[in-house]
Order: sequence, then structure tokens, then C-alpha cells
Amino acid sequence: MISFLINAFKIIFLLGFLIFIHELGHFLVAKFCKVKVNEFAIGFGPTIWKKQGKETKYAIRLIPLGGFVNMLGEEERSNEEGSFNKSSISKRIAIVIAGGLVNIIFGLITYFILMLSSASYYSTTIDNVYDGYAALESGICSNDEILEINGEKVRFVSDINDNILKYNGEEVTLKIKRDNEIKYINLKPTKEITKSIGIYLGANEENELTSEIKSLLSGSPAELAGLEEGDIILKINDEEVYNNPNTVVELINNTITDKVLVEIDRNNEILEFNITPTITDNYKIGVSFKVAENNFRNKIYYCFWDTIDFSISIVENVKELFTGKVSTNQLMGPVGISETISKTQGVIEFVYLLAIISLSLGVTNLLPFPPLDGWKIVTLIIEAIRRKPLDEKTEASIQLVGFAMLIALSLYVTYNDILRIF
Repeated sequence: MISFLINAFKIIFLLGFLIFIHELGHFLVAKFCKVKVNEFAIGFGPTIWKKQGKETKYAIRLIPLGGFVNMLGEEERSNEEGSFNKSSISKRIAIVIAGGLVNIIFGLITYFILMLSSASYYSTTIDNVYDGYAALESGICSNDEILEINGEKVRFVSDINDNILKYNGEEVTLKIKRDNEIKYINLKPTKEITKSIGIYLGANEENELTSEIKSLLSGSPAELAGLEEGDIILKINDEEVYNNPNTVVELINNTITDKVLVEIDRNNEILEFNITPTITDNYKIGVSFKVAENNFRNKIYYCFWDTIDFSISIVENVKELFTGKVSTNQLMGPVGISETISKTQGVIEFVYLLAIISLSLGVTNLLPFPPLDGWKIVTLIIEAIRRKPLDEKTEASIQLVGFAMLIALSLYVTYNDILRIF
């Protein structure tokens, strides 16, 4: 019962808070632009609490899946002073864009602060060079700093790995700094065969990796075999790996048989699974990297670029949905989000999810699709070009069609969320 109440509080707080700051963005900019706000509401449906201010009614409604700021002249045009439709187009765009922008800014700032306080980073300065790999054969040494790969600047070890993989084993040119001297080294990465079952391991409240499965790759061997989020891996091929994630990866990758025997603890029940791993070609240069010095300058540098990468990844995920690279089956609605929130462990994980959802909400809300705020911005731009607003009936019809499509998508996504849970 206590666990249920805690999870319910986490879900209500996270969703309620993000909705609140979104609508607050609209509200504050509307007030600044001297547009009259009739109602500021969190939630939809019947009112469970309300308070009438000097000009605005503040309300909390029963269904906590959204909110709204009702402005004079927004839905039905008005000639009264302070109406939305009588404001300049620039002011109206500022009011409309404010909600999504607040979510985006909040998400980025939250992520930056979280990384600043908890994350540690590896530099692109080489610590060790390993025998049998391309780096040693090409003359790369310890303390060399990798600056670019094929002309592309690298800031993180992940940038180096991504660039190596991108060229699929082809020869690459590394720009390195050695004793304050710039050198260019050509090398052909060493090919390795990698085995994986498609699991991502979690971390405890001290941000230390564990052998608990945090998530599974959709359609992966682990998911198809029946492994679930929250399972704790105890043994791989009869070897103990509890809370030793590096050994988990190593044993799976070094499996010489067709199947991997995985023993897990699921709610104090011991289960075994025989899983056939996927085999992929991987390319490595054969080095390890030094941990970046934990000073203020480095913290700001790495956290800033980490936050930039974080924001780009969210935008890329949205773009992939529209280009067909991500299926609508992988979308997550309120039910799926609530399930994910309830599984968070510790403050850091909860705040991380808060940042992800806030940024995703802001970006999605600014897409040019009716009835989202992005579509309202499009209609205002059209109005500026035509020097007159769209016909009210036409605009209402477009909004209605878009709203119907959005509801249909929401029902579909919710159905998939329920199937995933049960």
C-alpha cells in the first residue's frame, strides 16, 4: 500500500509539475503582453478546486492529463481590450511558444545540473594502448589526445566510438595532440565479433552499476526469451555475476556455444533462460581513456556538451518517428510514462526522467500539427503573410480533424502501453 502511494505521488507530481510549468509559461507571457486570461487550469473535466482572482479563475480539474490557459479572444475572436486576437502577431507567437519553450529550457537546465552534480567523464586522452589492435600498430601512444576523426571534432569517448563504427571498418584519419604537437595518423580499426542479448543494466542510488536489468532492446533476444525490466542477473553460464555488470557483458560476449544460460532473480524467484545472442561486427582501435580531471572547467565543458548531445538525441528521436525509422508501436503514452515513473529508483533517476519528459514534451508540443502549439504558430505565420487571419470555420475544422487524429493516436498508444505492462 505504501509503495502504491509513493508511486502514485511520483506520477502525479512529475506529470502535474511539467503541465504546470508549461501552462505557467503561456500565462506569464500573456500577462506580460497585457492579454486577459479568463482561466488557468491544470487538468481537464470537472473542477475539484477553484479560486477567482482579480481577473483570472485558477482551477484544478479531475483528469490530470493536461491543462490550459483560456485567454479572451483565443477561441472566439473578440473586439474587447486585452483580447488575444487583437494583440500583435509577434506577441501572440511569444504567448503560444512560451509553454513548450519553458519545458525545453527546464529540461536542459535540469539535465545540466544533474550531470554537473553526479556525472564523471572520460577525456579523449589515451591511457593505455593494447596489444593486437590497430592503435599500437599505427604508432599511437599513451597520453596522445584524440582531437578529430576524419575531420570531425570529438569531445567524448562516445564520439570516438561512434565515428569508428560509422565508417564500418574503413581506414580513418586521427588528428591527435602529442606533447603540444599536432599529428595525423591513419589507421584501419580492428574487427571484433560482438555477442549481445539486448539488455541495459541499471544503477543503484549511489549511481553505481548493478546487474539489474533496467531496460531491454525492443525485439531483442532477451525480450523474446522472456526477460523483464527489474530482473537481477545472478549467473551467466553458471558463473556468478551478481552486481558485476562488466562480467555480465564479458561472459555473454565470450560464449562459445549457440546459447547463453542466464539465471535471474525475479521478485525472489530464481529463473533460468537459454538465450541465443545476436552476433554483430564491431570495430575498435584498442585503447582506453583517462578519466577527465574533476575540476570546475572540465565539469562545465563536459556537462555543457553532454546537454547539447542530450537535446539533439531527443530531437532526433522525434524526427525518426516521422521518417519511419521508429514505429508508432514504440511510442509511449500516459500509461506507459506512468509505469516508467513508478519504476524509478532514487532521486537521481527520477530527476533524470523528469528532464527527459520535460524536453520531449516541449519539442513535441511545438510540432506543426493541429491542435498543438506548433500548429498555432504556423497559422499565425500564415496570418502575417496573408495580412489577415484564417477563416474561423476553416481553422476550427482543421483543429477538429487534428484533434480527432491525436485522440486516435493516443488511444492506440495507450492500448500498446497496456499490452506491454500486462
